[in-house]
Amino acid sequence: MDDTATLLALADRMLWTAGLAAVPVLLANLAVGLVVGIIQAATSVNEQTLTFVPKLATTALVLVLLGGAMMGLASDFLKDVMAQIAISGR
Repeated sequence: MDDTATLLALADRMLWTAGLAAVPVLLANLAVGLVVGIIQAATSVNEQTLTFVPKLATTALVLVLLGGAMMGLASDFLKDVMAQIAISGR
C-alpha cells in the first residue's frame, strides 16, 4: 500500500513539474498569437503562416532565457525520483 501512495505522489509531482516547465513557453506563445491575431484582424490580412515565425522566435527566446531554470526543475525532479527508487529498492 505504501508503494502505491509513493507512486501516486511521484505521478502528481511529475504532472506539476511538467506543467511548470511548459507554462513559460505556452504563455509567451499565447501572448504572441493574440497580438498577431489582433493585428491580422485590424489589417484584414488573413495569412495562416504569418503567426508561425513570431511564435517560433518567441519559443526560441523563452527557451534561451528560461531553459536553464526549466532544466534545473526537471533535473531536481529526476534526482528525487532516483533517490525514491533507491529507497524503495532496499
